[in-house]
Amino acid sequence: MLDILPQLLVSGLLIGGVYGLLSIGLTLIFGVLRIVNFAQGEFIMLAMFGAFWLNTLWGIDPYVSILIVTPVLFGLGLLAERVVIKPILHAPHAMQIFATFGLSVVLQNVALTFWGPDYRSVQTTYSSQSLIVGNVAISVSSLYAFIVAFLMAGALIAFLQFSRDGKALRAMVQNRYAASLMGVNTDRLNRLAFGAGVACAAVAGCILTPMFYTFPTAGVDLIITAFVVVVLGGLGSVAGAMVGGLIIGVTQTLTGFYVSVELKDVIALVLFILILLIRPQGLFGRAGMEEVGTK
Repeated sequence: MLDILPQLLVSGLLIGGVYGLLSIGLTLIFGVLRIVNFAQGEFIMLAMFGAFWLNTLWGIDPYVSILIVTPVLFGLGLLAERVVIKPILHAPHAMQIFATFGLSVVLQNVALTFWGPDYRSVQTTYSSQSLIVGNVAISVSSLYAFIVAFLMAGALIAFLQFSRDGKALRAMVQNRYAASLMGVNTDRLNRLAFGAGVACAAVAGCILTPMFYTFPTAGVDLIITAFVVVVLGGLGSVAGAMVGGLIIGVTQTLTGFYVSVELKDVIALVLFILILLIRPQGLFGRAGMEEVGTK
């Protein structure tokens, strides 16, 4: 039973990196706009369809399709912010939840209308390849996804730390009113943050395409895990989202093998609750305030 432990740990870390990538866009949007985007999973689903059709029609590799799908989804995110998010930015939380949930339902039904309920998959040259390191087999597609996830997280943290707009976004997180008094254009940065969060979803969707089936409700299961990861890591923390993803990935993998596949999500949620009982703000969150990208 112990001989398989290194394999389980590696597999858990690889899928955990993907969970982290699913979550960083969600935590960025919440950190800046203070809105929980229930439509984030549907943006991931649209990116998966984009990568699927680019591969099916023109043979474009899903990782190359990132260069095409991400700008398109970024633009869609800007449109969604203007039409859906901006009018309810200062509304009660219940209205914000209904608005983003309604957007998710609309996007699901648009996908159902155009592409139907069928499950689709993309086969690449590396989909079934594995690297053998000692007694551990590493899935090439999972390894690629893990690398892209951490590169994406690193790029986002660097943007928030060192760029002018990134520093302005962090100022908005600390005190939106004070930032506006200092000349920060909060409306423009709201659009930028939401668009960037959706762009993160686009990258996640593209790298998931060789690993998961593509269908109109694919985002539902993914976003549930992403919410757990975001809260566990600390709302508003990019680094926390990545660490939370690794914890959930390893926990699910170990539980699925040593306990029961049916209980892997239950055990992960129990661990999630225990951590929050000890540290309600999450592993990397601050009590009462979360600062994006600095933890």
